[in-house]
Amino acid sequence: MALPPDDGHDIFSEAHPALHPSITSIPVTPGVTPAGRSSYFQSALSTANTEGPHWNANSYFAPDGDTSTASQGDTSTASQGDTSTASQGDTSTTSQGDVPDSPSKLAAGARSGADLLRRLSLVDGNQPEITDRDPRVVHPGLNLTGGLISATFCIPHAVEFRGGADWSLKSRRGTSALFDSFSHLSSPKTPWSHTLVGWTGEIEQASDVLSPPASPPIPESNSKAVGGKPLPAPLNKASAPVPVDGSARPQVYSHGEGLRITKADRQRLERQLLRDDGGKIVPVWLTDEQDDDVEAICLKDQSRWRRYAEHELYTLFHYKQHEPTDGRAERKWWTDYYRMNQMFADRILQIYKPGDIVWIHDYHLLLLPGLLRQRIPNMYIGFYLHIPFPSSEFMRCLSRRKEILTGVLGANMVGFQSYSYSRHFSSCCTRILGFDSSSAGVDAYGAHVAVDVFPIGIDATAAAQIAYGDQGVEKKIKGIRELYAGKKIIVGRDRLDTVRGVAQKLMAFEIFLERYPEWVGKVVLIQVTSPTSVQEESEDTGNKISNKISELISKINGLYGSLSYSPVQHYPQYLSRDEYFALLRVADVGLITSVRDGMNTTSLEYIICQRDNHGPLILSEFSGTAGSLSSAMHINPWDLGGVAHAINIALCMPSGLKQTQHKKLYKHVTTKTVQAWSNTYLKRLLINLSSFNQSIATPALDKAKLLSQYRRGRKRLFMFDYDGTLTPIVKDPQAAIPSDRVIRTIKTLASDPRNVVWIISGRDQAFLDEWMGHISELGLSAEHGSFIRNPKSDEWENLTEKTDMSWQKDVMEVFQHYTERTQGSFIERKRIALTWHYRRADPEYGAFQARECKMHLENTVAKKWDVEVMTGKANLEVRPTFVNKGEIAKRLVEEHGHNAEEPIEFILCLGDDFTDEDMFRALLNAKLPQDYIFSVTVGASSKQTLASWHLLEPSDVISTIALLNGAADAGDFGTLAIVDGKAPETSVQGL
Repeated sequence: MALPPDDGHDIFSEAHPALHPSITSIPVTPGVTPAGRSSYFQSALSTANTEGPHWNANSYFAPDGDTSTASQGDTSTASQGDTSTASQGDTSTTSQGDVPDSPSKLAAGARSGADLLRRLSLVDGNQPEITDRDPRVVHPGLNLTGGLISATFCIPHAVEFRGGADWSLKSRRGTSALFDSFSHLSSPKTPWSHTLVGWTGEIEQASDVLSPPASPPIPESNSKAVGGKPLPAPLNKASAPVPVDGSARPQVYSHGEGLRITKADRQRLERQLLRDDGGKIVPVWLTDEQDDDVEAICLKDQSRWRRYAEHELYTLFHYKQHEPTDGRAERKWWTDYYRMNQMFADRILQIYKPGDIVWIHDYHLLLLPGLLRQRIPNMYIGFYLHIPFPSSEFMRCLSRRKEILTGVLGANMVGFQSYSYSRHFSSCCTRILGFDSSSAGVDAYGAHVAVDVFPIGIDATAAAQIAYGDQGVEKKIKGIRELYAGKKIIVGRDRLDTVRGVAQKLMAFEIFLERYPEWVGKVVLIQVTSPTSVQEESEDTGNKISNKISELISKINGLYGSLSYSPVQHYPQYLSRDEYFALLRVADVGLITSVRDGMNTTSLEYIICQRDNHGPLILSEFSGTAGSLSSAMHINPWDLGGVAHAINIALCMPSGLKQTQHKKLYKHVTTKTVQAWSNTYLKRLLINLSSFNQSIATPALDKAKLLSQYRRGRKRLFMFDYDGTLTPIVKDPQAAIPSDRVIRTIKTLASDPRNVVWIISGRDQAFLDEWMGHISELGLSAEHGSFIRNPKSDEWENLTEKTDMSWQKDVMEVFQHYTERTQGSFIERKRIALTWHYRRADPEYGAFQARECKMHLENTVAKKWDVEVMTGKANLEVRPTFVNKGEIAKRLVEEHGHNAEEPIEFILCLGDDFTDEDMFRALLNAKLPQDYIFSVTVGASSKQTLASWHLLEPSDVISTIALLNGAADAGDFGTLAIVDGKAPETSVQGL
């Protein structure tokens, strides 16, 4: 049924019933008015000026002042007095059934992540969202504050600097759906106290001319004068200048050394953004200065913060690769990328309160979840990627692939636009990092990271309000129809970059005109290409993309056009909002041919605008929205003939079929809105937080903190395991010999007189003597602490020489029994311990036999003798209970720690398996400040550990030690930049 009009001009009098508030049971953002303002503050806007700036979520439209248009009609807009929106009407909702009282009831009995997802999928999608209610009441166990911090790369404003005056704030184009989401979360419609954290973007010096020549008259209430002269009318309310003494000389800022911004100016912008109508905004100042309290910062080469993300990540995530280079530029970009993410983390921690939720967005901030997890291990973190995620074959080509993946895995839940992207992410975590994964998520470092799919939508109410409630749109429609009278109109709107498939669209259209000549003169393709926001594409110095498009258009118009007819109308510009929605409304076919895309808002807005015409939508199957819009006509943009055939089918489609397809699409777009997307994501995040114990996650090693403490420490203690820590695990234990780099790195570390370095291994004396014994400064401990050799000594001390070893006979009999029945297994006999290895056996059968063997030993030998059975990596070891690495660690800490004349101020302990937990336990009980102690587990196991940090593999251990030695790898340049306050100028080891 349709909503009754209240003034004869109701825009939803013919709307689909899915738009009725009693059906859509999710809170929707009030529409954007024809003036481009938020309706949250409509009552304030109807009076005098409001204090804060106004940003329009639909910010990819050109300002009203733009005169370059696709049609030649009237450019006037509707009266700004008409500000009624559908969302201001009936807000009552009908009951959609009982909702579980808490997520714990919903998830009760779930045996795994996959089972939890299955249970969530059974929930009726029309039920009221859990986030409509106070999350602190729904999830009492999480101790939530109700605070929500969203982190995105750029704030919704493009800012211009005026020294000593208010900043000029203009709407930033692009990512309109995301900005709509922030506006929704900041509204009274949700229970969240929302704060947006983002970079200011590239700051420009404001022009000396404050208004164009044709400025409107100044209202009397604002016609204040300074120095006897009236102020010119500002470009908009947000950019109104502060009155100053007109006789004073303006302050001059030098551009040669960058843009200099004082602390007072920064605080002024922060105050302006705190009053923002779209919600509270906290800017991040990306600068070389490390101290936020410096009087003035100098902004140089501001675009460098984008380069790694937009040159390396964006291109590879869209399945494009660069030509090989020497890597110098990439290393510099990576340093800036790491520093940028670190500065975001610092800014978030300034406003974070325990119990807040942090929601991080997109590929510019892939490291941020891990950096925040390092600082606050129990933080609630969500991450959402708005662009595609590549398959593991492409991800392997990224030199910093491990750092990127481990950074994202710092989140509690990772969201994607489509299932294929989530599957690729889980696959990369398994194939590149070695983590166990499933469709429900990834098990990493003792915790479960949920992976889920959340197709984003648009603000359907606001789009419909603009498309059908603005008289300016109606005038544009009239002008376009007169201009293309008697012709079918195909519409395409894309950004000018290679992944949007504009060239494929034009080539397919050429084939269409060739194969179906009856359409020549009867159809026109209107293609709008707006400038790209991605630096990689915008720096197309050779104009390859635009030149290719121009050549194709000239060819098509030359072959099939005439003096009175051009089959392709190309507009390489931003359209005004009125023109854009008018074009979508008059279109007969929507054509989107992206070759790789995340979320495509044009397709969703086209469906809203086709409420009356029911024009078919031709959508690339490589678009992220294709999986959600199943009723659209899906095409392969690389199959040009197939696209041409689809165009013909769309133009000839019977009205009944068009209406049926559009009805399904319209229902999806008007129910799966950006508001529903926000609510669903947060609801699922809270359920996952309630369902899985997140306190056991082990964050990645904070190398910046490690390096800082290392440099401060006057005496340092190092304790390293050998197998799986300094060298990888191999099938033959005798083949696990240290590489030249391992030996050089350890020798350099031990040569520093302030360092005490020990290797505490399960290996026997002979092996350690052979491969490490020549490093005289190195202390050695064999067989888990049974034997020790002090630095600068050749003598081994037996700590267990008085121990009764009769138990070994009973253990040998059991081991021999299982060795005969497990092909590939063997026994290693040490002086103190006995080890049964099955790493050469079939993995599954070997693990099964190990469990049986352990049970056998615990029920027999362990009850008779004072021994323990230890499970290692593909081995079982039996040893006396008093022999363990923890005793050696405790002895070394006491010897060199608080009892020493010069106490230890830095401890680094690294190990990879269960036997190393004894060292970590001993360090937890050490009487030293915990800031001095870095206990690190190594490996991709999902085990729970007593260690405080983790590293992925032995190569990361060596890189970390090399960093302490002053020989950083390229991946650690960002760490050096954070600690030193500047980027490394020369390349060093491992480049």
